[in-house]
Amino acid sequence: MIIKSLIIANAILRYKAETAVKLCKTLLFLIAAVLQVSCGVKNYGPEDGDLMFCIAGASEMSGAISSATAGTDSMSFDHVAVFSRMEGKPTVIEASAKKGAVVRTPLEEFLSEQATVGGKPGVVVMRINGSFDPVSAVRCAESMIGLPYDWSYLPSNGGLYCSELIYESYLDSLGRHIFPAKPMNFRSPDGTLPQFWQELFSRLDTPIPEGLPGTNPNDLSKADCLIEVFRYF
Repeated sequence: MIIKSLIIANAILRYKAETAVKLCKTLLFLIAAVLQVSCGVKNYGPEDGDLMFCIAGASEMSGAISSATAGTDSMSFDHVAVFSRMEGKPTVIEASAKKGAVVRTPLEEFLSEQATVGGKPGVVVMRINGSFDPVSAVRCAESMIGLPYDWSYLPSNGGLYCSELIYESYLDSLGRHIFPAKPMNFRSPDGTLPQFWQELFSRLDTPIPEGLPGTNPNDLSKADCLIEVFRYF
């Protein structure tokens, strides 16, 4: 009877010890994971030429862009900009509808203007994966600062919309566009035309450039040459 009790007691002690070891290992793993994430955020910094894709917001324009260009993915983008440091300070170059032109914006200001995800800026950073000179793309984008925003969404008309700025700036060593232009679509999945587009092109008194070659942030984000490197949320 005594021997049986000792065997049982020993088994209980061994079980408790094994459980304690498992708990310690789990705790250490969680601590390491948290530290890794914390260090990753702390040490992260975008590089010149990185593309900042912005999650679609709640404005009428954002809704019209998202409705016409988003796919079946969970994320939909309505804006894109180029990261660039100026005298060591982080900025982006963007064709901004809000500001009406191609402008340089401090990164902090740019992030604060975007829709949020969980209280953080809804911005995804992507980078060219492969042999590419980001400096040339940044310089090209810088040369376009001051051009008006292209509300007509037409190619080669002296203005630029956000993804058009990227399209015209990112060229290979032979001067070819690295992002493809595709027939533009302004209609929702059900075939209707959002009121935003109807009113915009009515005010401009120009036909909607449906089917003409163009770009949009959602299509750019799916390019094979891009890899995601960071999310601010």
